[in-house]
Amino acid sequence: MEAFVRTEVNDLGVGTITFFHPASNSLPGAILRQLAEHITEAGERQDIRVIVMRSGGDRAFCAGASFDELVAISNEDEGLAFFSGFALVINAIRTCPKFVIGRVQGKTVGGGVGLAAAVDHCFATKFAAVKLSELAVGIGPFVVGPAVERKLGVSGMGTLAVDARTFKSAQWAADHGLYAQVFDSAEEMDEAVDRLAGELASSNPEAMTHLKRVLWQGTEHWDELLTERAAISGRLVLSDFTRNAIAAFKS
Repeated sequence: MEAFVRTEVNDLGVGTITFFHPASNSLPGAILRQLAEHITEAGERQDIRVIVMRSGGDRAFCAGASFDELVAISNEDEGLAFFSGFALVINAIRTCPKFVIGRVQGKTVGGGVGLAAAVDHCFATKFAAVKLSELAVGIGPFVVGPAVERKLGVSGMGTLAVDARTFKSAQWAADHGLYAQVFDSAEEMDEAVDRLAGELASSNPEAMTHLKRVLWQGTEHWDELLTERAAISGRLVLSDFTRNAIAAFKS
């Protein structure tokens, strides 16, 4: 299957946005831009009252950014553009006037952890272990860091960022605030997603918009902050250290 992003809306007003890439849902820049656009558009549509964000496939939720694009970066401008991909999605979720529910069915790495952290409420299965692998390839989780820190706190964020080669279990992620609930199976998780989405779809839209603004208070500067963070990674990826680390990681 080819990579895609699509939005589907049911009769209750639940808009489900699905992204997919055949390489374990690792996301190239074009797919990240599409995902941000779909979230923004869903926030503006009158027939959508709540959003569910999910990935295709049964295994990995998101393996982070595309390594093929990462190794092709040749200058700081390209680096900034590449690392701004997840910033676009995080800020689209942040500024969307509607609640975004996350559905995490499997392992999530790097930028994928940022997506799970950025949604307003996140469900997961017991297979949804997490890892911030950026330091292992010579950069750092700078762009997704604010979203991860907002959910896990500085300590939890630091634990993932520093121990960049180790997966933490889904239950660990739930205990630290990333997941609202962990389920034994995708079927049980989907029942919970459907229940909450249906309840929110019948709630007062104005009240939900105001509540979301309250919950995201203090993040109004993230457009600038995440761009600054993307520039840091964009410079680091050009270093010999990072080039060698990426080559070793891929092999």
